[in-house]
This record gives sequence, structure tokens and C-alpha cells, in this order.
Amino acid sequence: MPAVSKGDGMRGLAVFISDIRNCKSKEAEIKRINKELANIRSKFKGDKALDGYSKKKYVCKLLFIFLLGHDIDFGHMEAVNLLSSNRYTEKQIGYLFISVLVNSNSELIRLINNAIKNDLASRNPTFMGLALHCIANVGSREMAEAFAGEIPKILVAGDTMDSVKQSAALCLLRLYRTSPDFVPMGDWTSRVVHLLNDQHLGVVTAATSLITTLAQKNPEEFKTSVSLAVSRLSRIVTSASTDLQDYTYYFVPAPWLSVKLLRLLQCYPPPEDAAVRGRLTECLETILNKAQEPPKSKKVQHSNAKNAVLFEAISLIIHHDSEPNLLVRACNQLGQFLQHRETNLRYLALESMCTLASSEFSHEAVKTHIETVINALKTERDVSVRQRAVDLLYAMCDRSNAQQIVAEMLNYLETADYSIREEIVLKVAILAEKYAVDYTWYVDTILNLIRIAGDYVSEEVWYRVIQIVINRDDVQGYAAKTVFEALQAPACHENLVKVGGYILGEFGNLIAGDPRSSPLIQFNLLHSKFHLCSVPTRALLLSTYIKFVNLFPEIKTTIQDVLRSDSQLKNADVELQQRAVEYLRLSTIASTDILATVLEEMPPFPERESSILAKLKKKKGPGTVTDLEEIKKERNSDVNGGTESTPVNASTVSTPSPSADLLGLGAAPLTSSAPPPSSTGSLLVDVFSDSASVVAPLAPGSEDNFASPDLASSEVVSEEPADTVHDADELIHKFVCKNNGVLFENQLLQIGLKSEFRQNLGRMFIFYGNKTSTQFLNFTPTLICSDELQSSLNLQTKPVDPTVDGGAQVQQVVNIECISDFMEAPILNIQFRYGGTFQNISVKLPITLNKFFQPTEMASQDFFQRWKQLSNPQQEMQNIFKAKHPMDTEITKAKIIGFGSALLEEVDPNPANFVGAGIIHTKTTQIGCLLRLEPNLQAQMYRLTLRTSKETVSQRLCELLSEQF
Repeated sequence: MPAVSKGDGMRGLAVFISDIRNCKSKEAEIKRINKELANIRSKFKGDKALDGYSKKKYVCKLLFIFLLGHDIDFGHMEAVNLLSSNRYTEKQIGYLFISVLVNSNSELIRLINNAIKNDLASRNPTFMGLALHCIANVGSREMAEAFAGEIPKILVAGDTMDSVKQSAALCLLRLYRTSPDFVPMGDWTSRVVHLLNDQHLGVVTAATSLITTLAQKNPEEFKTSVSLAVSRLSRIVTSASTDLQDYTYYFVPAPWLSVKLLRLLQCYPPPEDAAVRGRLTECLETILNKAQEPPKSKKVQHSNAKNAVLFEAISLIIHHDSEPNLLVRACNQLGQFLQHRETNLRYLALESMCTLASSEFSHEAVKTHIETVINALKTERDVSVRQRAVDLLYAMCDRSNAQQIVAEMLNYLETADYSIREEIVLKVAILAEKYAVDYTWYVDTILNLIRIAGDYVSEEVWYRVIQIVINRDDVQGYAAKTVFEALQAPACHENLVKVGGYILGEFGNLIAGDPRSSPLIQFNLLHSKFHLCSVPTRALLLSTYIKFVNLFPEIKTTIQDVLRSDSQLKNADVELQQRAVEYLRLSTIASTDILATVLEEMPPFPERESSILAKLKKKKGPGTVTDLEEIKKERNSDVNGGTESTPVNASTVSTPSPSADLLGLGAAPLTSSAPPPSSTGSLLVDVFSDSASVVAPLAPGSEDNFASPDLASSEVVSEEPADTVHDADELIHKFVCKNNGVLFENQLLQIGLKSEFRQNLGRMFIFYGNKTSTQFLNFTPTLICSDELQSSLNLQTKPVDPTVDGGAQVQQVVNIECISDFMEAPILNIQFRYGGTFQNISVKLPITLNKFFQPTEMASQDFFQRWKQLSNPQQEMQNIFKAKHPMDTEITKAKIIGFGSALLEEVDPNPANFVGAGIIHTKTTQIGCLLRLEPNLQAQMYRLTLRTSKETVSQRLCELLSEQF
């Protein structure tokens, strides 16, 4: 870098900044700034040409004024002129001004790009560094398009200086993150991998960041980086702190580079080469050994750097999940941190041990720390650490310690923070069911749960108790006796009344022989709670009363008197009134046989996945500790069946729930009308036929469509999937005008879709086909939505079998509800193990806004009248584009109809044009849409105009439809 002489200080700038600081009021500051702006404007417009120093000084003043929060509308051209200067300080200020003030749509962008190209070609390392920094700071698509092809050449050129290589690598990383489609893969990719062997550790650090990001999308292109990363890591961890003096941080050699290399290795499975694998194992053992050594410094920076490398190494050990010795050692090391005085270390240790608990090699080692974790739950002051302790107890639970862990969780629940009580309730309910040897213990646990934290017991929990009691004859009498005793408490939570009402209505006869729980006493006990309950619970109790008429004819008159009372027959709530009237008539006119048939005991429910587990996954999001029990390979046979159905009978309130099963898929009849599609035989045979047996027709307007509240929602988290989304935009565009087809296919897996939509609801069948002859294990598809998309799209899924046999196909149902208009698509992430190797695939699910289009027929006059009403510039979106496919009239018509709008004939004066109309249906609003497509056969061009009442809808529909022609 050229030396900066003392004369380069800008006295005028220093005086101006001093004046601003000395202003006593906002008005005085604005007055001084306006005076300076007028002076600068006059200097720029003056006849006398300004020298480079003056331009630099005035541009600096403008930059300072902008950073104070004032608008700057001139000076951009002078800043661009500074880029052509040969003085470092002038060029630096020009680039700084452009990086901060010039946007990507500026008319000056071409001049700026030319100046940057000149500096990149100058081979002056200082100027090249300034240009690369500017490209990275702006990072726009225009910059990526202009320079993404040049920067890789600079990066791998033999004569490029180390400082420029660093800048080039980080600049390319920035462009790849903002515009990956403009960064071409080519010969340079194999050469950039070899930068891991560069002598300059700064270059290696920058290159590692770039390779890690690129490898997540293109693992095959960069798989040679594994051996080089292991080699470099080995040299770092075995070196003394004096060997890498410039990169040693508080006696820890190159901690940032070590962390980056360990993260790069997490993009790949364990190395196949035995030598490389052995060397990596040595590195990890060395890192674990160093963690046991006494600290070389008492400063916090030393321990932070040392622990950063250690935790990243443990993450790699967990990711590989193949070395029992390392896994146990990692667990023991984390166990030492559980009682560390540093809160952050305790938190990280608990979080990492949650993941270790899922490994067959380290699960037993994790369990040895149960007392320490329970103590942390009781004594830890930080709520986030306590929450991680709950997660770890949940992850380490198995049949041997379930009762101890559930008891501790229940004890903690009484004093737990309100923010995590619902999650603890769900975990206790799952563990109690999953590891129940004696179901009387399960019933006691759940009733205790309702007593301690009734407000946090969701519907899924008490539904599940009822399902298990109904499906297990051996626990029905005990359950009836226990809830009867619990209801005798002066103050009962409403959820306990619901459970008691349901169970006594079904099995009250099992305890009626005891004089202390005679039929009349049971009825009086329930009815004493009636006036304290909400309308849904009262409706359930009325259903219990009519069940009592069948079970206990001796109290029929008493129950009829209650049903006949004005408070029931003339109730303001129509649901209660209707039940009272119908139940009274049923008990009056029906014979004993008819009553016995209508009100017979509920049959066992068909088995499905526990909705409590589904709710917990929804609450925590994918990829968290709540998914761990899905991948506990060795303990699959050590748990109770975790399947269920929802209790839907006369005792269930019929009020529809908008968050429930949107299209009735969950309300499976007790006797299936058709056998399920076979999962064996020819792969994906007739998946995309129009057979009614594959996709049942929608039934809008039926309350039964909302009868089942047990479907798992797959909304998530704000986090993006770890891997890269395959050909995202191409796949989305492929399905814009059709609903069926193959979404993704590689040598292992084929994913097919069949879907249908009506108004704001939709249903999609996803078919996963195993193309190999080997089983897929721990097969876990997860839907991932951004925070913004979660508020616009409600997605609910049914679970799939975690094992997919070779040559077999499994099916998953996704129920879709459009809440409001949206721009992006959800991501389907599939994780499974194939032949011992972990596979991670992500594709965008083609749920686009036009799927909720309902066609609308309009006459010519009505169309143009509405067209004129939508004349605001914000309501119209127009795109003129080159035809990508042959301009065939019939195909164009089919695509417009497939897009969802009605094709209006004889509306446009020009018969060659296409006109469409429709309504986008969302839960919150309906948005009218008009479109006009004008083809130009001679120029092979189209003009598409879309007008809607909402700007974002016009923009999104125009983007989607433009890609179809």
C-alpha cells in the first residue's frame, strides 16, 4: 500500500466536523449543514475545475452528512471521477462513497463497473483490493453479473498476491450468497480447493469459508477438499503456539481457521480413505486431549478460543457418529462442563449432549450424568439453561429411567417459567405414554399433569389419554375410578372435567357397583361442575348425560329433568340448545334397544402417530432435540406403540377448528371404504393417474372436514435447511401450470406429487420412491417455512413410516390453507440413512400463489370496466419478454387455464390476444385478478399485463406466468 503523506489530512473536513459537534441544537446543526451543502454545490458547479484533493474533501463531507441522517442528492459523479485517480486516498474515498450511497439501479452503475474493471486489470494489489471490497460491499445482482466470471480467475491466478486472494475469496463468497446463479462452476473449482494448502494462513481461512458454502450445494465438486482440510487441520492442532505466531490467539494456534475446517468437514460423511480417516481421528483426539490440559492463560480470550475449537470438534464427532471411543470421550468432556461456572459453557454442554443422546454409542454415557442434569434443573438461575436441561432429560429418557425423569419434570413444572410450561407438559405426556410399563402409572401421571399445569395441557394431551384408555381394556376401570376421585376436589381444572366426563360416560358402569360412586353420585359430581365450564365442555357433559341414560336407566328421569330445564332448552348458545333438544327427544321416544345401539361404547380407535409428538415438533421446529427419538435406532423396540387416532364421537364438541385437519383427511372412518394404496411392487406405478382411490375428492362446506385436530403442522422455524435446495426456481416453474408430476429424482430417491386445490384450501400427496434395493432408515421428511411464510401459509402433514424398503414407495399427505398472499415457497427437507451414510436432500415444494386461483367468467363490457378500475400504477405489473418455447395458440390457452384463470373468449378486440380473469382466495381476503397476454409472432415476443387490487399479488403472478412461455 502506498505511503500516505502528512499533507493528505483534510483540514476543512476536520473543521466542519468540529462545527457540527459544537452545535447546541438540532436547528443549528441543520443550518450549518445547509450552509456547507450550498458551498459544496457551488464548488461542484463552478467554472474552475477542482483538483483531486478538493474533490476528495467535498465528497468526504457529503458522506459525513449522509451518515448523520440527511439526504444527499448530488456529488455522485464527482465520487465516480475519484475512481480514476491514481492516488490511493482519492480512490479510497471514491469507493467508500459508492459503497454507501450508490444503489444498484443508479444510472452511474456502468461507469462504476468500468472503473472497477480497470482497477481489477491493473494488477496493482492496492487498487485491486479496493475494487474487490467495493463489489463485496455493494453485492448487488448487477455486480454479480458483471464480475462473477472475473473474480475466480483472479483468485486462482498464480501471480495474485496473498492479500488480493483473500479479498477475492471473500468477495466471491458474498456474490455467491446474494446471487448464486451468476457464479459459474468451472475449472477454477478444482484449483480453489488447493488454496487449502497455501502457505499464507489468511488465504486458507478465506478459501475455507468459500469452499464450505460452495460444498453445501455442490458436494461432489469439492469432495477433494476433505483430505486437504484434514491435512491442514492436522498441521494446526499438532503445532506449538510459537509455530504460527501471526495466527496464534492467546496461545491457541489459528482458532478461527480450525473452526472453519471442522465445519467444512461436517459437509461430508467420514472419509473413506483409511489413512485420511485415521489422521482425522488423531486430530480430534488431540483436540480432546488439549481440553484436559491446564490453561496456558487465565484470560477469558484463551478459554473462549480453546472451547470454540473443542465444541466444533465435538459437533464433527457427533456428525460422523461412527467412532464409539470419540463419542464417549466427547460426552465425558461435556459432562465436565455441566458444572462449570461459566453459564455459556453449561448451556453449550447441555445442547451438545442432547444430540449425543441420540447416538447408540454414547447414549449410555450420557445417562450417567442424569443426577447432574436434574440438579441443574433445580438450581440453575438462567431459564435458557434450564430449558436445555429439560431437553436433555427428554433426550436421555428410556424405559430404565422414565419414571424418575417424569417425576422430576413434574416437580419442576410447579415452579417452571411460564414460557416453557407447555413444552414441558408435552414432553411429560410423550414420555409417560412412550415408556409406560403399567398404564395405571400413565393415567396417574397425566391427571397429575392436568392438576399441576391444567392451563398448559393442550387438547392433544387429553385426547390422547382418552384414546389410550378406550384402546386398553385393562386400564378402563382404574381410569374411571381415578378420575372420579380427582373430580371430588373442590377446584378442578376444566381439562380434568373434560377427561372425567368422557371416561365416566364410557366406563362409569365399571365403578357403579361401589356405593361411593353410584350412578347418581357420578351424575351429581359432574353436574356440580357444569355451571363453571365453558360452552364446549358443557356440550361434552351433555353427551355424557345421554350416555348415562343408556348406562344407568335408574337415573333417566333425573337427567331428563336437567335436559328439560329452561337453561338448556332455551340456552342462548345454539350448540347447547340443539344438544339438549335432541338428547331429550332421543331419551323419550327411543326404545332401550335403539338407545343401546346409538349410545354404545366407543370402539377402539385406529392407530396413528401421536399428535402430542407432532405438536411438540411443531412448537420446536425441525432439526431440534424433539426429533431425537425418531432416530434412536437401537431403542425402537424399547418403546410403546406411538400411534393414535383422534376421539370423535358424540362426546366431542362439533365446533370446527380452523387449525385442524383442513380437508377431512384426518377424520378416517372406522371402517375404511377402500384399501390404502400398496407400498410395494413397481415403483411409483400409476402415481399420477386420475384414479379416485388415490386422491379423494374435496368436500367443501362439510363440518366433518374440520373434525380431526390431530394432524401435525410442519411450520417452522425461521431457519433455512442445512443443505442446498435443488434447482429451486426451475422446479417451481415446472409445476406452476400443473399439479402432478415428478418433483425430484436422483439415483436413490424419486419424489412425485399429486395435488388439488379449491378456493383457499389444498391437498397434496407426496410419493417417496426408494429406487434402490436397500432400506432407507430414519426416513424423515420435514416442511420448512420462513417466519414470513408461516404467517401466510398453514401446512399440516401426516407422518410417514421411518423405514422405506428397497423398491417400495410411501405416501405423505400435506393439507394446505392459504391465510394471505405470499411470495416464496416452502422447502421440503428429506433426511435418511442409506447404507450407513446420512443423506440430506432439500427441494422447494411447488405451492405457489396461483394455486388458489378460482376462474371467473366475465363479459367483455364487465372485463374492461373492471380493467379501468384497476388503473393505479401499483395495481398493474407488465413484462415484455422473449418467447422461450414455440408460440403455439393451443398450448398457450392450456397454460393460461392451467395457471388457474378463466380464458375469456371474444373479449379482446385483437383475436390474437389472450384474456383471463379470476379470484385469488385466501382466508383473510379475496383478490380479483385480470390478465392480458399479447403475442408478437414476428418478433417472437410476449407482453404480459396483470392487474390486481394488490401490488404484491400482481408482481408474483406476473413472475410466475412469464416463465411459462
